[in-house]
Amino acid sequence: MQQTASSLSTPTTFIGVLASCWGMAGFFLLLLIAINKLSAIALEAFSQNLNAWHWTALLINCVFMAYSEGYKGFQKSYSPRLAARARHLSSHANLLQLILAPLFCMGFFSAPKRRIISSILLTIMIIVFVLTFKLLPQPWRGILDAGVVVGLSWGLLATALFCIQAFFSSSFDIDPEVA
Repeated sequence: MQQTASSLSTPTTFIGVLASCWGMAGFFLLLLIAINKLSAIALEAFSQNLNAWHWTALLINCVFMAYSEGYKGFQKSYSPRLAARARHLSSHANLLQLILAPLFCMGFFSAPKRRIISSILLTIMIIVFVLTFKLLPQPWRGILDAGVVVGLSWGLLATALFCIQAFFSSSFDIDPEVA
């Protein structure tokens, strides 16, 4: 009888458990660091004299980022796949995947070419946004960073819930896209 990567009856290995834990922890740490740093910048915006345009931009940006980054980006796409890849590691990890587990979970290797390319392009896009946002004066930088904090926080929660579901639910059938 052949077992699939999503089967709960697939035996876990010690290296696999370590890789899964490191993959999830590394990703969560990355998000928590970003949320912490961006929150401080976002809060600086409130020390400015904000007018109606600023408050409107803040509201629109936070709603937009909650939907586009949090819901569409993380909850509907990225988080389920990251959880599926972490679950896959629990029974299929090798030494390289253990060492680079967060990068494996994020789809940077051992994935179809399309997934690797999209992971790299997403990272480049994030770097460009970070460098561009740094050029903006307050309160505009803080307003934009507040939206990013909302989206990343949604993503952190969505990813945590999908990881819990991946490891403790009998009905987690998300394709980990492993090549």
